[in-house]
Amino acid sequence: MPSNAEEAEQFKAAGNKALQSGNLTAAIENYTKAINADGTNHVYYSNRSAAYLKKGDGNNALEDAMSTIAINSDFSKGYSRKGAALHSLKRYNDAIAAYEEGLAKFPGDAALKKGLDEVKRDKDGPPRSYGGGLGGIGNMPGMANPFGNQLIQKMMLNPKTRPYLNDKEFMAKIHQLQQDPNSLAQMLGDPKMMEVLGMALGGDREMDEDEPPKAATKSSSSNDSTKAEAKKEEPQAPEKEEEEDLSQLSPLERKKKEDQKAAVESKLRGNQLYKSKKFDDALAAYDEAISLDPTNMTFVNNKAAVYFTAKNYDECIEACTKAVEVGKANMAPFEDRAKAYTRCAKAYQKKGDLAKAIEMCKEAQLESYDKATERLMKNMELEKKKADAAAYHDDDKAEEAKQRGNEHFRNKEWGDAVREYEEAVKRAPNNAPIRNNLAAALCKVMDFNGAKKNIEKAIELDPKYVKAWARKGDIEVLMKENHKALESYKAGLAIDSTNSTCKEGLRKVTAMINYGASTMSEEEKQERARHGMADPEIQSILQDPVIQQILRDFNDNPQAANQAMSNPSVRAKIEKLIASGVVQTA
Repeated sequence: MPSNAEEAEQFKAAGNKALQSGNLTAAIENYTKAINADGTNHVYYSNRSAAYLKKGDGNNALEDAMSTIAINSDFSKGYSRKGAALHSLKRYNDAIAAYEEGLAKFPGDAALKKGLDEVKRDKDGPPRSYGGGLGGIGNMPGMANPFGNQLIQKMMLNPKTRPYLNDKEFMAKIHQLQQDPNSLAQMLGDPKMMEVLGMALGGDREMDEDEPPKAATKSSSSNDSTKAEAKKEEPQAPEKEEEEDLSQLSPLERKKKEDQKAAVESKLRGNQLYKSKKFDDALAAYDEAISLDPTNMTFVNNKAAVYFTAKNYDECIEACTKAVEVGKANMAPFEDRAKAYTRCAKAYQKKGDLAKAIEMCKEAQLESYDKATERLMKNMELEKKKADAAAYHDDDKAEEAKQRGNEHFRNKEWGDAVREYEEAVKRAPNNAPIRNNLAAALCKVMDFNGAKKNIEKAIELDPKYVKAWARKGDIEVLMKENHKALESYKAGLAIDSTNSTCKEGLRKVTAMINYGASTMSEEEKQERARHGMADPEIQSILQDPVIQQILRDFNDNPQAANQAMSNPSVRAKIEKLIASGVVQTA
């Protein structure tokens, strides 16, 4: 069987394929399965964020982008995803802050720069609309009709839209739009038209999974001018910063600033080495960064990431602990300290120390609450619960507890007997005789529901266990479910026709059904009928149109009713109704 990681990668590949083909629902489902299989991989959250955004679900896209960053703050696309999601929600200031946060860590990232430029244009520029809605798309000043002859050329070049050129009805719509663009509003229900509209506006970007979607397109001249401006701006930023440092800082402060800058460069070099799986060289680069700036916990945390990937979990835990110490001493952001605790938790999980792993998750949540960490902790708690239960299993100790329970039962110490039998069940949950004994003790303390639950589990474990069937019948008699008791005793006799307990139980319950009703008060009969009516099986029988007709025939047409009773299935159902007290005989 594939491991969780392998299974997650298979789901991710399926999600990528669905995303590329435009099946966003399937893509989201597969990425979700990948996350369920391995919730520690930031790429799965990033890809699902992209799929949500393309589907127009900005809120879920934002949540997954936040999870991406929480799991791996050194993944530049996490900030791109966050910025794009906020952009789609028209939270322009937050989007700008997200992109700037990413650029502070990845100053040369083209996707972050591009996303930031687009948000600023949307925030500062005029509203992005096409005339009076889509219907006025051809009336924009300075904009050519997007359905002109260039659209036909685009359709020919696109393998997805090329077949539409042979669709006469569809091409008639295109020609109509070329004459009257305002008629688009009448065609918005056509999926082909929406696809071509997206292409006409430059929005056909489904195949590019990694690039954040644009809010709208600009003309080529506008893009060229933006690129030119970006080229002008890029060299100016460091010059201004350098000049500021040199002119305003003292020599000691300037040296500190230069060391910090060199430390960041060492860290970025370490990141590249880490991506190339040159772990020893990456560690050396991070150590160099730490020596230049020992106050920055990020460098220590990066070392922890290398140790974790290299499966050196003890070193990872030590580095995470050191990172938190440095962070607290230098007032690092709570989020960064939480990340170190979370990575420490994952290392403990890999070592099999789930108690310590859960403790680290709780520490992380105290620093900065995060949904991804919360999910991780819940999974660990479930894993620990299962592991603790499995570790508690011991057949020898279960037998000892059972014998102590038997002794208490003989001495009529019912509460102590229940306690010992319950201990025995915890030690050997799949032992049917122990559950049978527990059911008997629970009956003594009047806990009939608990007794029935345990005896049904005993029968599930061993369907041929006759004593359990007899006990089940006894419990059902106590619960005034005579019709069920009848079946339980019969089931036991089907396994062992000589069993005296089942024989006696069947005789007694039959007598109660046949003769007990005559000695009951009207109130007792009604109570018995209410018990029967609460049984879903009885309710199902009463809803059967055939049974309803037969019940009417007993009064109106007894001959037809007697003839119907010759059918074994019908007879069994009527007898069950009589046994339950729902139907009463004279």
